[in-house]
Amino acid sequence: MKAIGYAKSLPISDAESLIDIELPQPIAAGRDLLVKVGAIAVNPVDYKIRQNVAPENGGHKVIGWDAVGEVVAVGEEVSNFKVGDKVYYAGDLLRQGSNAEYQLVDERIVGHKPKSLTDAEAAALPLTTITAYELLFHHLALPQTANQSEKSEEVLLVVGAAGGVGSILVQLAKQLTGATVIGTASRESSQEWVRNLGADYVVDHREALQPQIEALGVGAVTHIASLNATESYFETYTELLAPFGHIAMIDDPSHINVMQLKNKSLTLHLEFMFARSMFNAKDMQKQSDLLNHVAELVDLGRIQTTAGKNLGAINAANLRKAHEELESGTAIGKIVLEGFQ
Repeated sequence: MKAIGYAKSLPISDAESLIDIELPQPIAAGRDLLVKVGAIAVNPVDYKIRQNVAPENGGHKVIGWDAVGEVVAVGEEVSNFKVGDKVYYAGDLLRQGSNAEYQLVDERIVGHKPKSLTDAEAAALPLTTITAYELLFHHLALPQTANQSEKSEEVLLVVGAAGGVGSILVQLAKQLTGATVIGTASRESSQEWVRNLGADYVVDHREALQPQIEALGVGAVTHIASLNATESYFETYTELLAPFGHIAMIDDPSHINVMQLKNKSLTLHLEFMFARSMFNAKDMQKQSDLLNHVAELVDLGRIQTTAGKNLGAINAANLRKAHEELESGTAIGKIVLEGFQ
């Protein structure tokens, strides 16, 4: 089967940083689905792994953790899917990634693809959807509401709202909670993107956050989704938050002083969407369930794809372009690719 991988960690400007290769087609067993991959998306975890994790035993490492495809074979223990099903998923950090024509994935972390989206549009969603959903409802524990017009007292600040995770998190917060949602974005294009996704307010994270938020007159922030630059904003978070407030982060700050949280009795949560699959958690099925929930919301017209740019066919040259753009930090929404050539 066709695949894209690397033999050693190299700068993305090097033509050998990602190369086209051929690998044996895997065989499904146990609870695994064998999926014929139709479209993929690219995430910051892709280039972080490429830069820092060497392949084992002198082979090639295949990365990629967002895919849409068709189930072509199932293991003997599979109960929730059948051959011919269209699925979407992020996969497992410890297994072969989705930058290949065929991929094995545990059914408990797979969802049925939204019927109303193309493969490329759906490929933008899995990893960021799982991250955002777990952050909002498993960590921050924001209450879900059946009545979208019902406002609650929660005030959610989303720092980095125009990125991949922010783009779906803002939508989930607006569609499933009664919280007032404040997104941060700096460029005019990214601010418009965040407003169109449903944020009640947008502030500029290049400027001091506290005076901008105080000027909105919405009261104290109760929850913060910190999606990038947590170290830079951490002290500001402790000033913004109401007592017993919550911060959930997804990035990797080198140093933060957690004792700054004590005076207001604040809580810090760390979200890592691969934790369930990496450690074979008893509740792995929750990822399949939430992907199916979001697929229903998409097909009801309540959630839109976060695909920002389609770079064409899945091959090494186009994947290098995707990594380069992500590394530059200028991407809006998700970068997707579709079809092997």
